[in-house]
This record gives sequence, structure tokens and C-alpha cells, in this order.
Amino acid sequence: MIVLEEIKDCILTFDRAKLKTKIEEAIEAKINPQVILNEGLIAAMEQVGRQFEAGEFFIPEMLLAGRTMQDGLTVLKPHLVGKDMQSKGKIVMGTVKGDLHDIGKNLVGMMLEGAGFEVIDLGVDIPAEKFVETLQKNKDAKILALSALLTTTMSNMEPTITALSKAGIRKDVKVMVGGAPLSESYAKQIGADGYAPDASRAVNVAKTMLSK
Repeated sequence: MIVLEEIKDCILTFDRAKLKTKIEEAIEAKINPQVILNEGLIAAMEQVGRQFEAGEFFIPEMLLAGRTMQDGLTVLKPHLVGKDMQSKGKIVMGTVKGDLHDIGKNLVGMMLEGAGFEVIDLGVDIPAEKFVETLQKNKDAKILALSALLTTTMSNMEPTITALSKAGIRKDVKVMVGGAPLSESYAKQIGADGYAPDASRAVNVAKTMLSK
């Protein structure tokens, strides 16, 4: 459908005002809101991910696309509620204790939401106890995504994973980590289930985790 292609184009060109108009047009045309979500917004964010991996988009473009998508989601959400909105899964995320950086985390959150996940973003400087408490209140959240930008704070990831074990919920939650100083080997060393080197690949890691 032409309007769905126009919705995708709005996200890829960061046209927030036009996107809202096009989503309203699609709703008035009686297009199923779930189709608008899947074939418009989510399809566009998948394209954003591909362009990032190909070196055609960079972090500023990804942030702009993510914010545009979120504007569209705000318009669409009231029409999805009560219409069997199919979440791909719930994810709790945050930057670990001592770290106040959030650009990378925000970008991952946008990409996950753009892929159809429900995201609970706790923000920055989050102690292990807060992650545990949130997961205990949201038992349907199957992934915890931890972020750190500093070598001095990434060491707070392992105590967070240990806290999950002490609380008896480690077996119920997959832990994904990411951030500039991290590596695949470090993720394995601290007992994480997955590592994402960038926001685009975080989506694939999350999907793989939930498929296991």
C-alpha cells in the first residue's frame, strides 16, 4: 500500500510532522493498526538497522529515525490498545550504577521499541537492587539489558547479574550487555547471556534470546 511506503519514507527521512499525518491517513483508510505498525514503523526501523550496518547511517541518523518512529507510535498506540497488540517481548533496561551516560542506552531502547518490543527503561545510575525489584514486579520481562560507557562502571554489571541469582530469578531472565568498553569475551566472563556491540545488533540479540 502506498501510504505504508510513505510512512516508512517519513521515518527514513526523519519527517516527524508528515509521519503523524500519514498514520492518521492510514487509520482513516481503515488499515489495520497492527499492519501499520509491522509494515510501516517496524519495517522502517529494520531498514534503519540495515543502513547503519552498511555504513550509510550513523548514530545521529539512528537517533533521529528513532525519535521519528516514537512520534508515530504515540499516534498509533491508542488504536492498538485493545486490538491484540502483539509485543515481541518485554525488556527491562538501564545504565548500571555510577554511570550517567544514556545516549547509547536510549538508542538501543528506540531500536527495540521500533522492532516491536515493550521496553521498561529505568534510566541511568541504576543499582542492582532496582533492576531486581523491577524484574520481580514484571515477571513477564524475559530480558535485562545493561549498559555502561566507562571502564570504571562496567565492573558493576557482574554484581547486578549476581544479584539476580541471589534473588532466585537469574534462571528466568536473559542478560544482554553493551557499551563502548565491553567485548564479547568480557560479557562471557561476567556471566551475561549476550553482547551487542551496537544498537542495531541489540535487536537481533534480543530476538535470538527469546527464540531459545
